Amino acid sequence: MHILLVEDRNSFAHLVTRHLARSGYTVDHVGTIRDALKALSDRDYSATLLDRKLPDGDGMSIIKEIKRRRNDTRVLLLTAMDAVGDKIEGLDSGADDYLVKPFDLEEMMARIRACLRRSASEPQPMVTVGALSFDCGSRTAAVRDRPVLLHKRELALLEALVQRAGVVVRHEALIASIWGVDDDIQPHALTLLVARLRARLEQLDAGVGIHTARGVGYLLAAK
Repeated sequence: MHILLVEDRNSFAHLVTRHLARSGYTVDHVGTIRDALKALSDRDYSATLLDRKLPDGDGMSIIKEIKRRRNDTRVLLLTAMDAVGDKIEGLDSGADDYLVKPFDLEEMMARIRACLRRSASEPQPMVTVGALSFDCGSRTAAVRDRPVLLHKRELALLEALVQRAGVVVRHEALIASIWGVDDDIQPHALTLLVARLRARLEQLDAGVGIHTARGVGYLLAAK
């Protein structure tokens, strides 16, 4: 699950990023509104953690744009602006929560989980291809109703492919769905990951194949 952190204080951002990563989230960190908008155009995020006082403006100003690009993205304002009026303004602007600095990192985690639960309570589609089914809400896979256990990146790859089953998904989009912007990605990492997932689906007799569109990307389809 991807989270975007928009925070210009690198030392604070490092603490938050490390804590989120330990809890299993993939975090992209940027320090300006401009870079945040670029990141949001490159990939989908489940949540955005947004500072207000940024070098190029008030982070609150992009909440409507975040929601326009993906309505179910949760936005948490993390800010030192602690007046009641500031909190009301932030929540009325469309933020899902408002956390005042300094705060306890475990409280931040609890608020993130609560926001994501609210998102998960909204209906999410079940995608079925061949004998494979994928629950987009719980991010779980099954073959003939039997749960399938996959490694984190295998699951992210399967999710990206199954949500666009029958369509070629470009290399760039797959990499953005699986790795964070700061990850050290080896040249053939995606190829190797596809090979592992392909072999796993074959072993499970999932009734699907991952097809290569040479030089473009990959396509998941029923056999």
